Amino acid sequence: MKDEYDIAIIGGGINGAGIARDAALRGLKVILLEKDDFGSGTTSWSSRLIHGGLRYLEYGEIPLVFESLHERRRLRKLASHLVRELKLSIPIYKDSRRSKFIIRLGMLAYDLLSIGKSLPTHRMLTARELLMEEPGLREEGLTGGAQYFDAQVTFAERLVLENVIAAREAGAEVRNYCSVIGINVRDREVRSIQFVDQISGRETEISARVVVNAAGPWVDRVLATVNREIEPVMGGTKGSHIIVGRFAGAPSSAFYVEARKDGRPFFVIPWNDQVLIGTTDIRYEGDPGEVTASDEEIDYLVAETNAVFPSANLSRKDIHYAYAGVRPLPRHDKGPESAITRKHIILNHRRQAKGLISIIGGKLTTYRNLAEIVVNKVVREIGRDFADCQTRDQPLPGSIDLESTTKIIVAYPGIQTRCVARLQSVYGSRAERVVKLSAEHPGFVDEAQT
Repeated sequence: MKDEYDIAIIGGGINGAGIARDAALRGLKVILLEKDDFGSGTTSWSSRLIHGGLRYLEYGEIPLVFESLHERRRLRKLASHLVRELKLSIPIYKDSRRSKFIIRLGMLAYDLLSIGKSLPTHRMLTARELLMEEPGLREEGLTGGAQYFDAQVTFAERLVLENVIAAREAGAEVRNYCSVIGINVRDREVRSIQFVDQISGRETEISARVVVNAAGPWVDRVLATVNREIEPVMGGTKGSHIIVGRFAGAPSSAFYVEARKDGRPFFVIPWNDQVLIGTTDIRYEGDPGEVTASDEEIDYLVAETNAVFPSANLSRKDIHYAYAGVRPLPRHDKGPESAITRKHIILNHRRQAKGLISIIGGKLTTYRNLAEIVVNKVVREIGRDFADCQTRDQPLPGSIDLESTTKIIVAYPGIQTRCVARLQSVYGSRAERVVKLSAEHPGFVDEAQT
């Protein structure tokens, strides 16, 4: 006899984990299936920003920016140990494609859309003021700059795990290393799902009232397992980043810079005692699991960083590592990659397979709101009463009772203050559990402090 669920979610990235948490908290019977580690796909390949999307204003995506800014404020409260304030500077040069007037308009719009502001408003700087703050910046042609605030999540993978943990605590069944090999449709309605445990090799078949395909750039591959023909819906783009050490003239805070070669904005961000640089934006049709940063992309990011921070003098030997990922965007064959919407699309396949929903796109910043919308649709599809959404105000596990946990950890013998900060930046209030492990494993905390 097959196990039965209200909702089966395929894909354990930030969207899938968020949907699992929301659904479980409302009382649905939930199973979450991930073919690899939780958060190992697009989530881990991102720029690690919780941001409103200043660039999206250029393309008139005002509702997306408003939603993103609203969710940024919410995440800073509900995941306070993971999501932190980040100051960004935009240098403006004589040859910049975006003038000081345009930048100022963008800053004003960004502030206006930040209803219920939890971060400082922008400020415009003279060239001298910006150079006083960041003397490593290229001075030639600099006419001024702008500064604004967004937020950063140092470890986006942990944000996923917090949602997975919360989902499990609320009653969800969560499984990684389980690949979906079949979605069975009969009479145009989803009847069951088959998946294989990649560790044991065991195949399992379950039934679910609704199946949510949240597989990110693998959405089309999941749709290919349906025993009905469904048109591909994805048109992803590749984004690559490089990680380097703190170079000469490295900025003390983040920079949002216009590339001289093509005018595309990219980030230079202090991250984990290193510098994260990216991203690129190139159409990609290959296997998302095989994507890598090309030589051309790496050379592009190195050259553009050297152009704005001349004393960096970066070369390939300075790169600690590079990574690339595929943005799961809607298919869009015309126009520049940067113009493809980052707004999520929730696709109901009811004509071919009632009870099957696919998620296209979405941003790290807006995952919680996306999850709420998806679960609302699932509840309507099921046609039963469940509790209302709980995630608008309920903190993630690591943000619960942070202050008292700090006092406990600090009082623990042998724990350095630096180690306390490090543990809390990853585990939040659950850092106490990590510290307690040191009693069972001597040297564990010493290794963490080195």
